[in-house]
Amino acid sequence: MTLIAPDRTGDANNELWLEVPAIDVADPQVSIVIPALNEELTITDFVDWCHEGLRNAGVVGEILIVDSSTDRTAELAIEAGARVLHAPKRGLGRAYIDALPFVRGAWIVMGDADCTYDFRQLGTFVEAFRAGNEFVMGSRWKGTIEPGSMPPHHRYFGTPVTTWILNRLYAAKFSDIHCGMRGITKDALTRMGLQSQSWEYASEMVLKSVHMRLRTAEVPVSFLKDRDGRLSHHKREGWFSPFKAAWINLRAMFVYGVDFFTFVPGVLMLYIGLMLTLPVTVGKIKLGSITLSLYWQLLGVTFGTLGLVSLGAAAVAKVLFDYTGVQRRRWLSILRYTRTVWICALLFVDGVACALPLVRTYIQNGYTLPSKLERNSYLAVTGLFCIIASVIIFIFTLLVHAAALASRYAPLDDRS
Repeated sequence: MTLIAPDRTGDANNELWLEVPAIDVADPQVSIVIPALNEELTITDFVDWCHEGLRNAGVVGEILIVDSSTDRTAELAIEAGARVLHAPKRGLGRAYIDALPFVRGAWIVMGDADCTYDFRQLGTFVEAFRAGNEFVMGSRWKGTIEPGSMPPHHRYFGTPVTTWILNRLYAAKFSDIHCGMRGITKDALTRMGLQSQSWEYASEMVLKSVHMRLRTAEVPVSFLKDRDGRLSHHKREGWFSPFKAAWINLRAMFVYGVDFFTFVPGVLMLYIGLMLTLPVTVGKIKLGSITLSLYWQLLGVTFGTLGLVSLGAAAVAKVLFDYTGVQRRRWLSILRYTRTVWICALLFVDGVACALPLVRTYIQNGYTLPSKLERNSYLAVTGLFCIIASVIIFIFTLLVHAAALASRYAPLDDRS
């Protein structure tokens, strides 16, 4: 393609500037957004594949290459008819964050510029968008995987295991969470607010799609092996790169899924704690060959305290990661400020009242506790648990309300 002087639009704060080819489209419906780093070997064929995929899908689209290369990738992409966003800050996640203000299409399709994903098969993504889906995940397992395209430890261990973990954490049904070819509406990506700068953007996007309850579909994709003479980015960065990518993706799963590790365990620990603490308030209890004594009660206080802290952390996490407002409204309703403060105050006073008899005994005995355990000892332990519970609940009530206020999606309902 013969080029005339391309248009250039800059971003002084971020050192971004957009280079537009001589022949460009107006009002694209689809934006193919691709980070590229030194892909001169494949970029021309890749852009040609994108044009072919758009024609086959019967949709008007733009190709936006987010380039951080030191070779001729940008020049060749422009020649092939793609827009190029020059972005000196490298990183896959960073590329999509930088690209968003320059995206013109309502639907975004992402992938790699190395011709490992066949963008000539773009039609399945367009069909999924037309069906009303907001997030369209490619799946190599539902499509085809060319022999030699994926290392065995990725294909048979890394991807299946991490996909299984994510599905368990989030009650999801993805088959290939690491597929690089995926689609999302511009509106959903804007609301998603990606934060990840590197490989973990892939997991962050999947996890937030679940939190946001986006209408989601999976479509088959073809995964091809690297062209002769090209090294994948993992190979360029050394043998440890795949393990580093796996670790940071797992970190993203665990951070965004913190409520999985806190809510259900918190409920179980609180239940166990109450069952061990409250019945022994009046003294020892024999259950067959087992005698629930003060030590069991102290174990119950431990479980109960851990359970309350875990539940409080889960409540804060659910509010922070809530894009729909459902969890926010639910927890603000459960922990209404005035009502909860009164409950905490009553718990605290009740706890002090339960502990006072033991304090009185302690003073009367010359500031020593009697060697033989009395009913007051068991009552005092329950009282101490009430005091601990009142403080924990009050603190996490404040944190939940603070998280709701800090959220961009905080509802305007009554928090009293």
